[in-house]
Amino acid sequence: MPEGQTQTIMAVDELQAIIQRCQILEEADFRGEDYNLFQVAGQKCLEDGYAAQLLEVIQNVKNKVIIKNMGWNLISPLVRCILAYKQEDEKRELCLKILDQLVQLCNPKELFLGLLEQIEQTSGEQVCQTIMLLLQPLQTVLLKLQNKKAYSVGLSLAMIMNQLTPLPVPYTKQQIQEDKLGLCQCCNAVVDFAKPFVNEVVKNMEKSSECNDTELKEELLKFCMKSLKYPLLTAQLEELEGIEEHPFRRFAAEIIDILLDMRELMPLVFLHHKSRRSLWENQEFEDIERKNSADSLACLSYLVFVQHFGINCFPMVFSSSYLLQCNMAHIEVLLKRTEESMLSKGLDLFESCLLRMEDNGLLHQYLEFREFINVSQDLVKVMTLCAETDLLQYSDRIMASLNLLRYLVIKDCESDNQTGVWTALAKIEENFLKPLHVGLNMSKAHYEAEIKNKKENRKEAHSSNTICSLTVSGEKMPPMTTEMQLQVLHSALFTFDLIESVLARVEELIEVKVKAVMDENI
Repeated sequence: MPEGQTQTIMAVDELQAIIQRCQILEEADFRGEDYNLFQVAGQKCLEDGYAAQLLEVIQNVKNKVIIKNMGWNLISPLVRCILAYKQEDEKRELCLKILDQLVQLCNPKELFLGLLEQIEQTSGEQVCQTIMLLLQPLQTVLLKLQNKKAYSVGLSLAMIMNQLTPLPVPYTKQQIQEDKLGLCQCCNAVVDFAKPFVNEVVKNMEKSSECNDTELKEELLKFCMKSLKYPLLTAQLEELEGIEEHPFRRFAAEIIDILLDMRELMPLVFLHHKSRRSLWENQEFEDIERKNSADSLACLSYLVFVQHFGINCFPMVFSSSYLLQCNMAHIEVLLKRTEESMLSKGLDLFESCLLRMEDNGLLHQYLEFREFINVSQDLVKVMTLCAETDLLQYSDRIMASLNLLRYLVIKDCESDNQTGVWTALAKIEENFLKPLHVGLNMSKAHYEAEIKNKKENRKEAHSSNTICSLTVSGEKMPPMTTEMQLQVLHSALFTFDLIESVLARVEELIEVKVKAVMDENI
């Protein structure tokens, strides 16, 4: 008999032996050794491909008490096997049936801990796969729990979010469509996982004016706040062409719906994080919670006032100046960040609030408020130090792109259009050439203002032998004299002039070619 087959039969025999021994024992007489032997034998059966025999053992009514007590030990090897098999593999289906049986038969408390342990131990590319595999079993087990349900739900959601948080959030259209790690799909699956518990809170709220199940509500609220910080604060939430259902927009809508259902959306938007009672005695932990809360609430305001999630449920009684005042703290939080996704949210939120204002509608007293002063200073920093208007650090790539475009326009006639450049011309003009004009104007204005400022202060600088530091393209340069700074600034302006001249030549070539084609058609 082949060696592999002998080992397999031994694995099945070992399982049957431990089952027969435990069948004659009372539940209270099960020993630690029995649990270990059952786990080892069951694991061998799974690893050797004999899931069918293991399933028969689990489904056998005579083994009900054994499986109730010991079955949860099989969760770890079972998850490993499921993730190892391909989707269409018959053995994977058998393993999924075993998992379903364990959910139905095992002690809920022990199975809960076993499932949570698997989520905690997963890492890397298997994080989303493992979570999505175990969400349904975990939900079923939690619904069975009688004691400490709120605590268990909160622990589950916290564990899941902690595992997801290190994963990079897909940002571009291509990244969202590919969803390499499965984060987009997983986030929406987690919301579906939470819905039965949200419904439970809502039903309790409908029975009385105040929710009796405050602990469960508080845990769900924590989940919503964490979701606002990750992934929504980082995510690209604009509608994207070619994506019928944007996964993060759907996720955002679901989070807002949960807050609405629990009657927490309005208080969170208008009462601010400062009014929420802190549960931490340690000052360091309290500061971390305050910062996380500030990020979450800033994202919430963006979702409501820019993306208009849940806006239809708001009473139209708030003045535009009051909404601006409420949002200034959130705008300040977002503008202090350096990440593009967060900065853009802050700018969009500020623009949305200002556009609601009528001319001369801003009270002069507002300009004395700390948030208004800070936001004005933050805007200056954004304009002078950030990713999009200061083109100096991208000058080589921009010049290369313009020279390539100039070459294609010269060599490829519009009638031939072999490269496809003329087909894409409208998009190139809208998404590259026009924004480049704006960026050049803003960058030149910034550097010209710096030169003027340095020249005006040159005498004072010489008399005091001042050594200054300079930030160029977002990077701090070594200390330098005023003359050295002026030299750097003039060099930057020369680069912008060079880009501008090539840009003008490209636009001139395009205009000539287009006019020639139009004349031919006439």
